[in-house]
Amino acid sequence: FFRKEEYIADNADAGVTQTPRHEVAEKGQTIILTCEPVSGHNDLFWYRQTKIKGLELLSYFLNKSPMEDAGALKDRFTAEIQDSSISTLKIQPTEPQDSAVYLCASSLATELHKDVLPVQKHL
Repeated sequence: FFRKEEYIADNADAGVTQTPRHEVAEKGQTIILTCEPVSGHNDLFWYRQTKIKGLELLSYFLNKSPMEDAGALKDRFTAEIQDSSISTLKIQPTEPQDSAVYLCASSLATELHKDVLPVQKHL
């Protein structure tokens, strides 16, 4: 049993648009979630929330580019972003432990984000 839910702002202009609103699937099926960011936003984030693990980052895109080691994305999860900024999160095949609330968020790319470099601390 897989249940996917998301929350959409009352005013479509105020937030991202996710579809479908609710999804129920049996084990082994394919689920595709779609997220349309706020107009003008180039950064997009996919999250999953469960009672046990809480909120966890699955994947994210900065200035429409996928980030390496972007989060908890597993072999069965694939996140993509199109030139139009619309993103999809594909779960295939579904497993019972995938039951969660799936959320996406978007933000404006900042100058800091555009040229972000990894920082390593050596002990």
